Amino acid sequence: MADSNELLFQWEASYKKGLLSFWMLLSLSERPMYAYEMKEHIEVFSQGSISADENSIYRALRRFAKTGLITAQMQPSEVGPDRKYFELTHKGCELLVSFIERNVLVLQSKPVTTTINRFLKSARPKERK
Repeated sequence: MADSNELLFQWEASYKKGLLSFWMLLSLSERPMYAYEMKEHIEVFSQGSISADENSIYRALRRFAKTGLITAQMQPSEVGPDRKYFELTHKGCELLVSFIERNVLVLQSKPVTTTINRFLKSARPKERK
């Protein structure tokens, strides 16, 4: 039987895998980026909670391009070979807006934040002196 830490790790791993697309598209909503830049941006933007290997990033980018969510364009690099920059399309922007409205903003609603705060307060009472 799995202990609490193992269960938490498994839950977080599944949760974070599902959010990689969100973080990638949200990053591209700020500006066009190349893959490694996006990887670094996501790690900073998510306060270190999301880190992805480059293979996962590239697989997602291919999927996004195939479905018309992003476009790619080669641009000269200040150092080294040209880089492929990815940019969010109108379709990608619309999808991101819909996802945020349906899945992210609900977490900021008053009933949800009240319930979360109440739970945290009761689950972790202040230590008695």
